Amino acid sequence: MKKDRLLAKWLNDDLSPDELTAFEASPDFEKYQKIKKYTAHLEAGDLDENTMLSNILSQKKATPKVVPLYQKWILKAAAILVLALGITFAMKAFMPQTETADFGKKTAFSLPDNSEVVLNSGSEIHYKKWNWDNNRHLELKGEAYFKVAKGRKFEVQTNLGKVTVLGTQFNVKARKNKFDVVCYEGRVKVTYSNAEILLTHGQSVRFENGKEIKMTVSALKPEWIDNQICFYKENIRALLDEVERQYNIKIDLNAKDTVSLFTGKLPAKDLNTALQIISTTYHLEAKKVSNNKIIFDEK
Repeated sequence: MKKDRLLAKWLNDDLSPDELTAFEASPDFEKYQKIKKYTAHLEAGDLDENTMLSNILSQKKATPKVVPLYQKWILKAAAILVLALGITFAMKAFMPQTETADFGKKTAFSLPDNSEVVLNSGSEIHYKKWNWDNNRHLELKGEAYFKVAKGRKFEVQTNLGKVTVLGTQFNVKARKNKFDVVCYEGRVKVTYSNAEILLTHGQSVRFENGKEIKMTVSALKPEWIDNQICFYKENIRALLDEVERQYNIKIDLNAKDTVSLFTGKLPAKDLNTALQIISTTYHLEAKKVSNNKIIFDEK
């Protein structure tokens, strides 16, 4: 213990002359002297805790990633595009869809459940894609032929009446004061005012000015699909209105007989033949004033 105390005092140059003489005479003095010589250059600096903490924090802090300006612009543009596409999709799903067939044309399309629709000339349909499978409802103006896929209740609403089915083929026509429904397959329920009528294959019904007229149909599909205009007890003005729609023309009638009823067919792709049949039936003379205007005069 005394030896260790002397060693400590010697290292601190704190020995008295007598103690130094005795220490230098010890057998281990030469070894102590070598250790002191080789460790003399080592220094323990003052501990600066604040500096040490700052160094540690600076080493852990990640170098910020610099994003070029053009990359920021691309990211913003992509975000705007995604948002725009989302809004467009939502609008298409929620907003009413419209399908039209202009005069002189027919339009065929499929509904979201793959039900098939053919619109006759001068007709249009409105419906919504959103939740279609659970709410198969559409609005019809004019005439259309439907091949309905099986599923939930399918409704066709017109300004004159409504047709309800589950899965079948039928034709609906609502023009002016006349509402016609023909069932070609399955069953359909027709609602007109306060009346409900069930039609099966080959049956049809017409409501005109509030009166019901039942008819039997032998065709497998509407004649107008094959470009034949079919009439059943139509007056000449109703007949000419349909010819105007099919050929996209204007017809003026100068005749006294507008009451006689016509039952038969007219071609929808041969105007000259159609005009000849009308002229012969009603004893009229057809004059082409222009490419899209015809005048019927009495002979």
